[in-house]
Amino acid sequence: MSLPAVLRRGLSIPVVGSPLFIISNPDLVIAQCKAGVVGSFPALNARPEHVLGEWLDRITTELADYNAKHPDAPAAPFAVNQIVHKSNDRLEHDLGVCAQYKVPIVITSLGAREEVNHAIHAWGGIVLHDVINNTFAKKAIEKGADGLIAVAAGAGGHAGTLSPFALIHEIREWFDGPLLLSGAIGNGNAILAAQAAGADLAYIGSAFIATHEANAIDAYKQMIVEGGAGDIVYSNLFTGVHGNYLRQSIVASGLDPEALPQSDPSAMNFGSTRVKPWKDIWGSGQGIGAVKSILPAAELIARLQREYEAARVRLGVIAAPQAEEQTAEQAAL
Repeated sequence: MSLPAVLRRGLSIPVVGSPLFIISNPDLVIAQCKAGVVGSFPALNARPEHVLGEWLDRITTELADYNAKHPDAPAAPFAVNQIVHKSNDRLEHDLGVCAQYKVPIVITSLGAREEVNHAIHAWGGIVLHDVINNTFAKKAIEKGADGLIAVAAGAGGHAGTLSPFALIHEIREWFDGPLLLSGAIGNGNAILAAQAAGADLAYIGSAFIATHEANAIDAYKQMIVEGGAGDIVYSNLFTGVHGNYLRQSIVASGLDPEALPQSDPSAMNFGSTRVKPWKDIWGSGQGIGAVKSILPAAELIARLQREYEAARVRLGVIAAPQAEEQTAEQAAL
């Protein structure tokens, strides 16, 4: 099954920028879309709730202006993440605002709800639902999601524990629709590997924390640059849901990353400790070893594109430019 048109339009590389709680904002989303990846943000980042309309007005207006000036190379579309768990008392309001602006892609998290999917389809949007195992994947499709985001081991924030190869294989045995892969993807090689494993698109978050546009403090960005896979701690203490966090931020908050207690997984107890998740305890995936400096988002995307194309050449997916030139010269002779 081919990707729907909205997931092909304007892409320079097969990437969706994942919605980063607190960090994703209109500046980052617009920069991502203009550079050719799907930009996204959590609706809950727009606070108070009336700010969501202001953000969507700015994003849609700036991207429309950009597309009018670049009809042959339009921007990629954008997405809004909705937390559909019962704890989100803004969901109805935020869906209404998204309907007003006809948000093209909605990423749903923490539960699959049929009525939410129907509402999104009513304005012409598509739904991508994030899952950590095959059981949740089947439930999401049964309830009307259009595509899936396989959140594998090593992904930043709330993440699963399954190998990306195992998770993608099990989903692809029965599902041929849009499939994205999340988990330690920080360079162009990993983007191509995600496609080789069976995904259509790579889902990248942590690398975008260390960009100029990201709404993260300098210390957080620098910790991403200096960190590696061994600096990631998997715990459910901070929100009741297991997630990956930067070890150094846990230490800085006065906690021992080697002796974190378990939290009640049914509580969804955001802020259950004296430190606040995302604000004091910083989320990150295992792929940050590829991040070497803080850059504008467009430069990060350009680097990913160069690496992706080089990987395709190296594996023979496409011919090297030099080889193409030699062939042309030989043909002329």
